Amino acid sequence: MPKLIECVPNFSEGRRQDVIKAIVDSARSVSGVKVLDYSSDADHNRTVLTFVGDLQGVKKAAFLCCETASKLIDMEKHKGAHPRIGATDVIPFIPVSDVTMGECVALAHSLGMEIADKLSIPVYFYEAAARRPSMKALPDVRKGEYEGLKELIKTPERAPDEGPHILPPAGATVVGARPFLIAYNINLDTPDLSLAKKIAQTIRAARGGYVNCRAMGVMLEERNITQVSINMTDYTATPIHRVFETVKSEAARYGVNVVGSEVVGLTPMQALLDAAVFYLRIEDFRREQVLEARLLEE
Repeated sequence: MPKLIECVPNFSEGRRQDVIKAIVDSARSVSGVKVLDYSSDADHNRTVLTFVGDLQGVKKAAFLCCETASKLIDMEKHKGAHPRIGATDVIPFIPVSDVTMGECVALAHSLGMEIADKLSIPVYFYEAAARRPSMKALPDVRKGEYEGLKELIKTPERAPDEGPHILPPAGATVVGARPFLIAYNINLDTPDLSLAKKIAQTIRAARGGYVNCRAMGVMLEERNITQVSINMTDYTATPIHRVFETVKSEAARYGVNVVGSEVVGLTPMQALLDAAVFYLRIEDFRREQVLEARLLEE
């Protein structure tokens, strides 16, 4: 198989369709790059884009998307439920086939330097591409968000890895390399944000919950309900159905129901197959029994 890398950049815009289209079209303009999916959320005011290609193709597409976002998104005017520090908030590279994590790290560093040099945007490197242990985890890079980073960026502890030590209107960008991550949200039939935050704390790794789980409580203003917004960093060790059941159980303690859940962007097939096996109690189930999986292997 050819070298194939997935790129899943997140942008701080989930409402203006013309801006979203311009960003997605920037990726589509690159030969050899295939846009697989994009998902926008008005409450989070955020768009998650997924595309794949070879090393140079995804790098070019990521840069063009970042450039477009920097021209069309003013962080001084941005409001949304999701933590963020920039117009192009984060750009992760994920190895898919015949590509090592090391190659993704090198790609992240190369792109980050280009963004800093050509767009004058401060850049932080995270996860496998992190240059400092304190900046490895994305939540640590985002502490204070855009508003707080205006002053924090001037300190040695929060100085960017590349680019100016001052925030432009496009904010800062985080670039890195990581394994597959599942963005998974669970909706609760209550407008009580404090309750959603309390449930998020019970499952998040930083508070003694699941090791591979990052979570926060979010208000969905348009629906007048709350959400436990989750990032699953290793679905093979912590399956999504286990997290769902825990959130469901914790919510029931307070007389609250789960009204639905959603996967943002794309997810590995195996994660959903594991959930199907759990809920359907299928014995001795094999991936080879899934028609589409067998067809892809032929």
